[in-house]
Amino acid sequence: MNPDLERLQPYPFERLRQLFADLKPPASLAHINLSIGEPKHATPPFIFEALTNALPGLSVYPATAGTPALREAIAAWLQRRFAAAVDPATQVLPVNGTREALFAIAQTVIDRTRAARVVAPNPFYQIYEGAALLAGAEPLLLPTTPENDFRMAFETLTPTQWAQVQLVYVCSPGNPTGRVMRLDEWRALFDLADRYGFVIAADECYSEIYFDEADPPLGSLQAAQALGRADYAGLVAFGSLSKRSNVPGLRSGYVAGDARILKKFLQYRTYHGNAMSPPVQAASIAAWNDESHVRDNRRLYAQKFDVATPLIARALPTRKPEAAFYLWARTPGDDTDYARRLYAERHVTVLPGSFLARTRDGSNPGRGFVRIALVAGYTEVVEAAHRIAEFAY
Repeated sequence: MNPDLERLQPYPFERLRQLFADLKPPASLAHINLSIGEPKHATPPFIFEALTNALPGLSVYPATAGTPALREAIAAWLQRRFAAAVDPATQVLPVNGTREALFAIAQTVIDRTRAARVVAPNPFYQIYEGAALLAGAEPLLLPTTPENDFRMAFETLTPTQWAQVQLVYVCSPGNPTGRVMRLDEWRALFDLADRYGFVIAADECYSEIYFDEADPPLGSLQAAQALGRADYAGLVAFGSLSKRSNVPGLRSGYVAGDARILKKFLQYRTYHGNAMSPPVQAASIAAWNDESHVRDNRRLYAQKFDVATPLIARALPTRKPEAAFYLWARTPGDDTDYARRLYAERHVTVLPGSFLARTRDGSNPGRGFVRIALVAGYTEVVEAAHRIAEFAY
């Protein structure tokens, strides 16, 4: 067996199940789960229609590169959303959700013949760590804390460390903090990539959940364009329909950017067998071509955040994020103990922040926080917010 599998840590939700295993919450209170970032808003009917109308496509093998129509729809959306000009033939690939693609990019770019480091934020999406380990690389985690405005402090790494870095994962808007990377941060990261030759994997699956229609989050391709990097050298961006269009079960997203990297990524994916089903491609085209349902989706989240944030802030210091659908809230004591008691006494599930991070130099930057996903319906979210506000820890 691959010995690196032994280095993988349990997924946060498995740890959460173990944390709650001996608890019996009050049956008089309906359970409200705000721990997992799974969208619960209704899937737009036109996506169902496009999917079912394309079912005859199941009779053929799909191409790993996807149809030209799908790549063109994604490229057109990237142009509309980020003013990012990409060649649909060479700079865009459809993927079966960002999770598998974010994992697979490490297997594509890591050179195992030399020492390899993969930089990621801490707290982080656990796929980054697993992808690094199974590619034969060592994770190098940068703590994102209130003290550094939840940013990745690239300047804290030494030239010796950067010389071993082959891949950098960034998540903007961030999970769990909702922070959006600034243009000057992108400039610094691009300069480092030019100097040391690593690939940047920009996880942007939350890019379409924000609260000011006049000020959408800056994207990595957009930043590259603004900084005169129209070839997107060293950069691949990952986006998804799951949160944008409320279709997590569709497993549909894209990777776009540096044509040289995408050529190798396509080669890897062809062997790995990651072609997208034709009906899913048809439904994806319909979703990427429509923006009205996305604006409606944002309005639903905005309504929940406007009511829930001040309620929860009565008990847990927190604030509305720049984007994404999480509150990152401080706990009055240990985050795991807080989550246990909240579940046991109020039947509300939140995720301990320490489960999303790793201890480095004696400190876990997620400790003392909980992640609260405002993904449930409005009534459930408001009820949960009241329970949290009234919970005497």
